[in-house]
Amino acid sequence: MKIRTIARVIIFILALAAMLTIIVIPAVILLNAFSTSSGTGSGRFKLGSPSDVYYGFYLWLHADQLNTPASEDDTPVTFSVQPGESPSSIGERLEEMGLVPSARLFYAYVRYYGLGSRLEAGDYQLRRNMTIPEIAEALQYGRIKEIEVTIPEGWRMEQTAQYLQQQGIMSADAFLAAARSGVWDDKYEFLKDKPPDASLEGYLFPDTYRLPVPATPEDLITRMLDNFGAKVSPEMRQRAVEMGFTLYEVITLASIVEREAVVPEERSIIAGVYLNRLRKGMYLQADPTVQYAKGYDPATGRWWPSMTIEEMSTVQSPYNTFLHPGLPPGPICSPGLESIKAVLYPTETDYLFFFSRGDGSHIFAKTYEEHLKNQELYGR
Repeated sequence: MKIRTIARVIIFILALAAMLTIIVIPAVILLNAFSTSSGTGSGRFKLGSPSDVYYGFYLWLHADQLNTPASEDDTPVTFSVQPGESPSSIGERLEEMGLVPSARLFYAYVRYYGLGSRLEAGDYQLRRNMTIPEIAEALQYGRIKEIEVTIPEGWRMEQTAQYLQQQGIMSADAFLAAARSGVWDDKYEFLKDKPPDASLEGYLFPDTYRLPVPATPEDLITRMLDNFGAKVSPEMRQRAVEMGFTLYEVITLASIVEREAVVPEERSIIAGVYLNRLRKGMYLQADPTVQYAKGYDPATGRWWPSMTIEEMSTVQSPYNTFLHPGLPPGPICSPGLESIKAVLYPTETDYLFFFSRGDGSHIFAKTYEEHLKNQELYGR
């Protein structure tokens, strides 16, 4: 009896060993093969906890599906992972969007390789021709959602604020409040000669910027001032000193040049005209300064409305350079780098006047008599 029992035990053990040889060992070999090819995870089958064995065996059974994209479509698809979102929820939404063939398989992969804590919140560009391992790899590197905003040369501060609000980027009032705050003065050396009560008008460097979503006024203003500091070099600032100007005065004149010059080649000539007039104590008589003083024109919906000579004489403002000699109190817009360079390195001429030809270009004159003839020739 005992011999029969022992024989049965031996036969059972041999049968079990045979099953292990036939099923488990090949499964481990195959699973190691798919693990290594997947590109993510340990690359080896884990004979650890029961859940490791379960998910590992599940992945082995679905190895083909695991490494087969949901489709051949390579169109980028925006996919967002929310803060604190679970792997199972991520998998379900991936399946709903056709990015993975199975939410359960995605979860099994993430669970088996311990990637749950490494999936980062953010915005991603995925494709339906990516495999589950490739998507799991991509979702480990969170991207901050951004928006691109372009501020053109020659815009005044309020114009920029209006645009930012219209685009839904930030509140116009919040942007203006930040730009008028004195908190920036101690952070940037180039603001040291700016009057304490002056805003950042003129220093908000026009360019294209990428901002996080949602963006704050501080996000944009910091980028604009950093850009100004990088573009307006120490050598350029020293040049202003050599010319007998503060940087604030250079930016003020450059902002007028920015609004006057249409043809790039005329920037330095126009700057030279204004510098000549300043040296002679003449009124600048710059149309844009009066337009700035007038501000937004509801009738035309414009920040820089056309004005007649008669209208210009009626605008009472220290910015009106027809009524007040010298430079206006401060910049009237954000000048681009070329306008700043035009003031620092003007074309030396004897010109004291210029008049628009009507096509964006100007005709220049040395005397008032020549200027009057030009006005008759091209009309006012």
